[in-house]
Amino acid sequence: MRHRRIGRKFGRNPNHQRALLRSLAVALILTERDVDAFDKKEMAPKKAGRIVTTVPKAKELRPFIEKLITKAVHAQASIQAAEKLACKAEKNSSEWEAWRKGDGWKEWVKAGAPAVAARRAVFEKLNNREAVTLLFDVIAPRYVGRPGGYTRILKLAKPRLGDSGKQALIEFVGQNEYSNKKESPTIPTVE
Repeated sequence: MRHRRIGRKFGRNPNHQRALLRSLAVALILTERDVDAFDKKEMAPKKAGRIVTTVPKAKELRPFIEKLITKAVHAQASIQAAEKLACKAEKNSSEWEAWRKGDGWKEWVKAGAPAVAARRAVFEKLNNREAVTLLFDVIAPRYVGRPGGYTRILKLAKPRLGDSGKQALIEFVGQNEYSNKKESPTIPTVE
C-alpha cells in the first residue's frame, strides 16, 4: 500500500516521470503559439491552450503547470515596474549610454530582478526557452487578477484507440469561455 505517498508513478522511474510532466507542460504551453509559428499549418492545434492526454496524466500535470503559472503571475508586477524604469532611447545611442552608466540602470535591474529569478526557476522546470517566453508574455498576463485555478480537466467519453485508456482534455481557463450574451426577457408592464 502506498499510504502517504504523493504523486503517480506511471510505471516509470523518477527521472522519466519528471520528463513526462515537463513534456506535457511544454506541449500545453506551446499550443498558445501563433499559427504562423508552426512549421506546417496542419501541425497547429485546432484550439489553442488545450491538449488531450490520459486522465491520470492530466491530474498529475494540473498542479505542476499551475505552480509555474503562479510564479509567472507573481513576476508580472516586477516586469511592469521594470518597464516603467526602462530607457526609451535606442540601444547604444548617447542617451542610452548615459542611462546605462547612471542610477537609472541600477534601479531598472533592481526592479526586474524578481522577474529574472522567476524566469530562471520556471526554465529549470521546463527546459524550453520558447515555452518560458510564452508563459511570461502571453499566458501569465491573462491571469493577473485570478487567484488560482488556471486549468481545467474535462474527461472525454471516447476511450483511446488501441488500449482503451480513459482520455481527458486539459486546457487553460478563461479563453473562449462560454458566456450568455442574451438578455433576460423583460416582462411588459401595463399602465
